[in-house]
Amino acid sequence: MSVSASLAAQSRVKKSDTVRKNIEIAVLSAPALLMFLGFVILPVFMAAYYGFFKWKGYGKPEVNGQFVGLHNYAVILSDTNFQEAFIHTMCVVVASLIIQAPLAILFALLLNQKFKGRAIIRTLIFVPYVVSEVIVGTGWSLMLQTTGAVNAVLKSWGIPGADWISDPKVAFWTLMVIITWKYIGFAVILMIAGMQSIPEDLYEAARVDGAGFWQQQWSITLPLLAPTIRIWAFMSIIGSLQLFDLVYIIWGQYVSSTAGTSTMATYMVREGRLANNYGYGSAVAVLIFLISLVIALTYQHFALNRDLEGAITTKRSRAQSKAAHKKVDRARNSEKKAMVV
Repeated sequence: MSVSASLAAQSRVKKSDTVRKNIEIAVLSAPALLMFLGFVILPVFMAAYYGFFKWKGYGKPEVNGQFVGLHNYAVILSDTNFQEAFIHTMCVVVASLIIQAPLAILFALLLNQKFKGRAIIRTLIFVPYVVSEVIVGTGWSLMLQTTGAVNAVLKSWGIPGADWISDPKVAFWTLMVIITWKYIGFAVILMIAGMQSIPEDLYEAARVDGAGFWQQQWSITLPLLAPTIRIWAFMSIIGSLQLFDLVYIIWGQYVSSTAGTSTMATYMVREGRLANNYGYGSAVAVLIFLISLVIALTYQHFALNRDLEGAITTKRSRAQSKAAHKKVDRARNSEKKAMVV
């Protein structure tokens, strides 16, 4: 077989492999893509369409509703209740990061050490995360009543109880305690996974240089754990922007606004579905989506892109290193052949 025929055969094989890989990718990704289009993209466009109507939710909005254009959005942005719900949501976002991040890192440092009972403690700290929000909300709402278990225990210790749910001075911090208790386990597991990926050689070298435990954590663990922290922070921000279950179950549809714990999601349900104004609720949903999208894109641009660039740089440097090693090996082999000749 000639050289040109061999090259043509190799080219055909490569093309067939490429076509086969593209078909495999299309077949495997098609179900997920259809699910994403059907349950994410399509509802967003439908909500955007419904948001232009004053509509009670039955029949077609253009037939049984009234087209109001951007009136719903104007009302939302001028409504003080929505403004308060937006501020409460942003406070939850910031407070979750400030409270959970240090606690998760400290718990992870503790649980990353070797001691008896470590697996049990890891399991116990992760259990609240997998428990349903309905169960958590119902349990906490019963314990936090003025005649509930929390005030009863405090009274037995000689400490006066409080109105943990209705008092605006206390309710927000009650919510933050519940959120921290519920979701800290997920953050701890992520931090432990990030810590276990750090090479032990770095700590051994630091100990040889005389660095103490906290110096090692400050100089090695935290810098190398930064990508994990940024990923967790992104997930925490998105989750906080969508907070609904715990607030709605514990505070209900009306107490949350007076207690200072309402969120954009609870406002959407209260003013949309419960008020039988689905067009207005759809407009609120679109605003929540846009706010979340802007925050997510901003965070990705300023925080997550550095991890992507670092990964690409590392991959590129590894490829260059491998190429350099291959060149050295080829040079050595040619030198050996020359010496043999």
